[in-house]
Amino acid sequence: MARNRRALALAGLAALALAAGGAGGAGPSTTWDRFGYDAARRNAGPAVTGITAANVARLVRRQVSLPGVADSSPVAAEGLVVVTTAYGKTVAVDPATARIRWVFTPSGYSSWARSYQITNSSPIVSADHAFVYTASPDGRIHKLALKTGKEVRSAGWPATVTQLPSREKLGTALNLNGSLLYVTTGGYIGDAPPYQGHVVVLDARTGRVSSVWNSLCSDVHRLLDPAGDCPESRSAIWARSGAVLDPATGNVLVTTGNGAFDGKRYWGDSVLALSGDGRTLLQSYTPTNEADLDSSDADLGSTAPAILPGSLALQGGKDAKLRLLDLRRLNGHGGAGPIKGGELQTLPTPGGGDVFTAPAVWGSWVFVADGSATAAYRLVGRRLRHAWEHGTAGTSPVVAGGLLYVYDLDRGGLNVYAPTTGKLLATLPAGSGHWNSPIVVAGRVILPEGSANDRTESGVLDIYSLPR
Repeated sequence: MARNRRALALAGLAALALAAGGAGGAGPSTTWDRFGYDAARRNAGPAVTGITAANVARLVRRQVSLPGVADSSPVAAEGLVVVTTAYGKTVAVDPATARIRWVFTPSGYSSWARSYQITNSSPIVSADHAFVYTASPDGRIHKLALKTGKEVRSAGWPATVTQLPSREKLGTALNLNGSLLYVTTGGYIGDAPPYQGHVVVLDARTGRVSSVWNSLCSDVHRLLDPAGDCPESRSAIWARSGAVLDPATGNVLVTTGNGAFDGKRYWGDSVLALSGDGRTLLQSYTPTNEADLDSSDADLGSTAPAILPGSLALQGGKDAKLRLLDLRRLNGHGGAGPIKGGELQTLPTPGGGDVFTAPAVWGSWVFVADGSATAAYRLVGRRLRHAWEHGTAGTSPVVAGGLLYVYDLDRGGLNVYAPTTGKLLATLPAGSGHWNSPIVVAGRVILPEGSANDRTESGVLDIYSLPR
């Protein structure tokens, strides 16, 4: 039975990877169902979007006023664009008319609105497009009917994924494979204890917890009470991608932030490969300077692994380094334990900045943006070669329709590049932001603006389309 379940999981991931190729229908794709476009978080969308190098500069912006800042990435399916705002309101917009179709407000909203207690989580659409799953700052995951926004209420829904939501933040994008829904937890600005990083796997049908893996006290396989069940705090799993699913193995990849490390029960500042069901730690990578990263607040886990061809992965961090890893032997030897090092290559980040974003992987090309610059690298054999760089900051890059989209969070504007040359093709107007990133569906580019850290209950969604 275990082999059958794994085979089914791999088949599901393979189907998602095939769909991510985007070369299938003649018209522009109308679906972008999760952060990163696919379960591997490649941030490489459909090959056909209706937007080209020849017409991208002609895109016209319309703006939708939202009841909150969507400091994340939208999703789209069935003619709707859905965003989750910082205080957990989920909003569905018709991109053709720029009108709001429905708004879901979680119960208890007024108790945390305008407080520090926020979410930056991106929602995710079920495979059959019947539901959208979304997070709220009270530590719950909600299952909503996509067409109406009506919440499913049952013994399991809404699902609780933290016992201390005032300290454990739902800040990452949700991921899905078959009936398994993946959620990860981190901490809030200031790292106020206690909190731990968890990988919580839910049954997407019932909302019941299927498994829990804890990055601290990892020998305890249940949702910890952060204050009483583990003597250590931190080791957040807070990268934009959250849980990354490897289509070649079905494994779950996560990266942790600062925290205790012993290679046995405590896994701070490490890249970790878990079994697809989230129950078993299979491999680990920990930098040789893990202790220095911890003491200097240079989280390795500010970003998650970006899966490259050839069973490789690129890992960034807050120490201005990019590390190329072998997914078959993360630490150079295989398995999980106290061994440190094992990376294949180390490169400086673009502009020497900290990486808080998810790279985009487009064939042998990978694009990385940070608070200082945007750069392109090409994989040649088992080495990355620097191809081009611009001194323009960016959030998580996105490739769609053969174009590279990078949102400048500081100066505003959505820059559109030719991916292989770095030639700037257009800069679309946009205000400043934080962790927002665009999607490209149905001949339109969709981008939220603003920062959740502003603690406001109003925001803006930009919709760019060609003039009629």
